[in-house]
Amino acid sequence: MKIEEFQERLSANGIALTSEQMAQFETYYHTLVEWNEKMNLTAITEKGEVYLKHFFDSITAAFYHDFNGSASLCDVGAGAGFPSIPIKIAFPELRITIVDSLNKRITFLEHLAKQLKLENVQFIHDRAETFGQKKEHREAYDIVTARAVARLSVLSELCLPLVKVSGTFIAMKAASANEEIDAGTKAIATLGGKIEKLHSFQLPIEESDRNIVIIKKEKPTPKKYPRKPGIPNKTPIE
Repeated sequence: MKIEEFQERLSANGIALTSEQMAQFETYYHTLVEWNEKMNLTAITEKGEVYLKHFFDSITAAFYHDFNGSASLCDVGAGAGFPSIPIKIAFPELRITIVDSLNKRITFLEHLAKQLKLENVQFIHDRAETFGQKKEHREAYDIVTARAVARLSVLSELCLPLVKVSGTFIAMKAASANEEIDAGTKAIATLGGKIEKLHSFQLPIEESDRNIVIIKKEKPTPKKYPRKPGIPNKTPIE
């Protein structure tokens, strides 16, 4: 994806980026490639592919959910910052928290935030299972995002405990969303959520399938969830 097309396609979806925001994406790209030489952040490093498969793909969540305003957003297992940092660049008033289990990725994100001059961002080294039991983070966020981290039944246990009642969990998935939704329905209901909408589309140029699952938090998550590290993955609620 050429940079001009990146900007044009976002604009066609109502997201107009300034020259300063476009410069932030350029800085993001160069910082990502530079750090990727010393630690494994991404297998995708060609510029057009980063703009398509990381930057544009991340922001597609904003085609289906309103990120305007100063909502609090927690991104679980964001890796090199996807989807929350591209969303933050596009919607600078958001207050972003990223939790990731690898400390070296947190180090990268802290450096990246300084390079991009981002405000109202925090990066926390923790397992999602223990993070979701901490009083200051439990049911504290308007929006929680996760991009292809685990299957939906597992993701729901890691993410829904962090969502405020009446808040939104946005799961960004590739092709297997319908099967995952069938398997994850019980977990979502158990954890206090309800699927509001499934948005299916194709990523432009390469025409690969994408699915964005919008889940509303309707009632508090029972205290025992999330369970201890590793257990959601080994014995998902299905």
